[in-house]
Amino acid sequence: MSRLLIVVDQSKDWAPYYPSEDVLTFDQYLELSEPASRRVRVINLCQSAKYLSRGYYCSLLAEARGHNVVPSVMTLNDLSRKGLFSLQLDELDESVVNWLDRAGCTIDPASDERQATRELRIRTFFGQVDQPALKPVARLVFERFPCPILEVVFRYRKGWQIDSMKPASPADLTEKEQDLFATALDRFSSMVWRKPRSRQRYRFDLAVLVNPEEEMPPSDQEALRRFERAGRKLGINVEQITRKDFLRLPEYDGLFIRETTAIDHHTYRFARKAEAEGLVVIDDPVSILRCTNKVFLADLLKTNKVPTPKTLILSKDQKRAVEQVIEEIGFPVVIKIPDGAFSRGVTKAEDEASLRAGLKALFKQSALVLAQEYLYTDYDWRIGVLGGRAIYACKYMMVKGHWQIYQHGESSSESGDFQTLPTYEVPRKVIQAALKATRLIGNGLYGVDIKQSGKRVAVIEVNDNPSIDAGIEDRFLGGELYTLVMQEFLQRMEQKREK
Repeated sequence: MSRLLIVVDQSKDWAPYYPSEDVLTFDQYLELSEPASRRVRVINLCQSAKYLSRGYYCSLLAEARGHNVVPSVMTLNDLSRKGLFSLQLDELDESVVNWLDRAGCTIDPASDERQATRELRIRTFFGQVDQPALKPVARLVFERFPCPILEVVFRYRKGWQIDSMKPASPADLTEKEQDLFATALDRFSSMVWRKPRSRQRYRFDLAVLVNPEEEMPPSDQEALRRFERAGRKLGINVEQITRKDFLRLPEYDGLFIRETTAIDHHTYRFARKAEAEGLVVIDDPVSILRCTNKVFLADLLKTNKVPTPKTLILSKDQKRAVEQVIEEIGFPVVIKIPDGAFSRGVTKAEDEASLRAGLKALFKQSALVLAQEYLYTDYDWRIGVLGGRAIYACKYMMVKGHWQIYQHGESSSESGDFQTLPTYEVPRKVIQAALKATRLIGNGLYGVDIKQSGKRVAVIEVNDNPSIDAGIEDRFLGGELYTLVMQEFLQRMEQKREK
């Protein structure tokens, strides 16, 4: 069972709120002694969070004691570095900018005309804000800089920016803000810190990050249920979480990402946060970084002599890009952006005109584009690798009348047929190429896409977070596939606990 502690400078800071045994002054927290085996969560509400202040020491002591604290020392340090949060708001929802424009105007009493101001100041409470239009900003800020109360200053310089942010305490709040803070604290503490009783039966807790709205998730709902059943048989409580549960990560022993990953995305932040908290993470931040960018991957495979199709990395400012592709690869040629997924951002050029048009379109999305030799095959191999060993193998067939395994239309997507095989029936060269490629990435869970044409084997890409869907990748192994994944988590979590 975990304990929640709320730390304030002085008892009077908590006077407007209901008394609680969970509320301590800084001096009381300084003298506190808790069993090392007990999970303690700390909400630091001290007034000053500057370096070497009480607020700073509160977070520092919490981390030294193994307590999970909001805000963390890292967050406090980051808030002191303006360059980290000078956030341009142009790309956010138009309603945010419109609200700032309206709120940033005052009425001149003499002329009754609207005059623009240069600065707006608001406070957020656990990512909540009183102004509905600013909710996306408040949520984004809280995800990146988890802090109970933040004073955010917006400034207009050729567009609205976040100019500064600093923590605040309950003693700084107006009566209206006290009500907002109390509501946000109640919602936050009940949602984040309370642990279900059922977890007490299990040796370990595993969070599975999912997005219920994702069109093509790595695992369907039936596969997720099978992961849960497999985990519970091994003594692991498996629970689905979403991006809203970022601050709940310290409750768990491991994180299994079952949502399509990207670098500039909350999945990457989840992986980094979980790793920093000491959780077992699949897939880890390094694997995500190495797999999601095809430029990095292409260069890595080439440097280490992993067999691949002939590949060129083209720059937006490269004057002879088209000529180089024609001279060194020829037609047809596949061109792709570095961070596409599920065959998105990938086109095939049959001639010079389509190559120029394709590059023009892709360079609008990325400064670098890959051009790759086109190898015709009826199917792509997908070899699932976990912890350095192949655990499943599939043949993904091309969509009928199409050259890829996925075909995306305006309103729907179509995928080709599949065939699942035992790994011992896969040609040895295919397995060897898959294992050689993944050894360069890490020891997580990967899906290696490989083309086989006669005796030639070529690695197309290595995917972190590969698809495991019920009735497809598990067609041969059945429930054993899910058990293999859960056993890997169990082994790693046991090793962490022993250390």
